[in-house]
Parts: sequence; structure tokens; C-alpha cells
Amino acid sequence: MKKSKSDAIEVTGYDSPSHLIHARIAELGDWRGEVLARVRKLIKEADPGVVEDVKWRKPSNPGGVPVWSHDGIICTGETYKNCVKLTFAKGALLEDPSGLFNASLEGNTRRAIDIHEGDKINEKALKALILAAVALNTSLRAEARPARPEETEERLKGQRKTGRKILSDSCAGRPAKEQSQHPSGRRNAWEILPVVDNESSPKTPARWVGAFLKQVH
Repeated sequence: MKKSKSDAIEVTGYDSPSHLIHARIAELGDWRGEVLARVRKLIKEADPGVVEDVKWRKPSNPGGVPVWSHDGIICTGETYKNCVKLTFAKGALLEDPSGLFNASLEGNTRRAIDIHEGDKINEKALKALILAAVALNTSLRAEARPARPEETEERLKGQRKTGRKILSDSCAGRPAKEQSQHPSGRRNAWEILPVVDNESSPKTPARWVGAFLKQVH
């Protein structure tokens, strides 16, 4: 029998991250499920733009591991027999004034919060930590973003100005003879290497180097 469009959507929904996390919470059916549901709610309250996902699904763990991201992974929610572990992907770079991190403290990148049965969650501190992780991800993403053409042009203009100043300063105060002649009789670099004022210059950096090497050898 041919499936209707609504049937297809319903089947897809069964594999959606949201459904899988709901299913995992229901499957646990104990204090761990309650803790996972609670921290999930707090993460969403702290960052309404957070993206839920489920990763690392395998036969031994078909439900996978809940993952919350915003411009990169914020944290994961793993469940073990005696704790629920929130692992922050870049926790080592985050300030933790409330001392929430109590596991994976020796690593260079990650930090974790192990929540055991009966532990009270510091909701305000956890939300602040979530927001700090989002801010870190956003800043790192901005730094990694390729520069726009206009930004590259502005940076090149600044480098050209700096280059001209260095060449000018290097010659300042030197006698004319000293400026034009190396003690060995070879020409100085600032006489050989041209200063580029625009993108239409016929000489490329490679040609500058080639010209310089021919003059000094």
C-alpha cells in the first residue's frame, strides 16, 4: 500500500532529535530521566536558539547521546548508572565561578558536570554557563569566518602603508651615497623592491624577489 504524505512525515518524526530525546527520557523512567529532562529545559530556557541533536547512535546505544549546539557544540547529555553527565565541549576555556564542573577536570578542552541522584542543580549558574559557552562558540566562529573582499582590501591597504613607512624610515638620515650603494658594491633592497600603490602593478611579489636575488648575487 502506498504511504500517504502525512505517513511519511510521521515516520520521519520518529527519528527526529526531539523525539529521540523524549524517548530516551521515557526509557530511563527514573531519577536520571528526570534530571535529563530538567537540564534539557534549562538549556532551552537559557538559549532559545539552541539546536538539539542526537549523535553516536549504535546498536549498543540506539538512542544515541543528546547534543545541544549553537555555532558549535555546547554540551552533551550522557546517562550512566550512577549519574547524568553534562560534558561541555570547550569547558576548559570557560569561567566557572560557581564551581559546577566536577569531572574531566584534567583535560585541555572538555569539562563535565556529573549530577548524581539527590543532587540539587544550581539552575542560575548552569544557565550562565550555557550562555558563556554560546558566547565562546559565537566568537570562535566569527574569528574563523573568511574575510569578506572589502575587509581583505582594507587590510592590504594598511599593509602597503606600513611597508612604505618602513622603507622610508630605513632610508631616513642616511647619506645619499650610503642609501644608493651597499659597501660590497651591491644595490640596497629598498632600491630594488618596488612599492605597490594599486592592484594594477605589473610586478608580482614573486617577481620582486626574483629581481632582488638577481641584484644581490
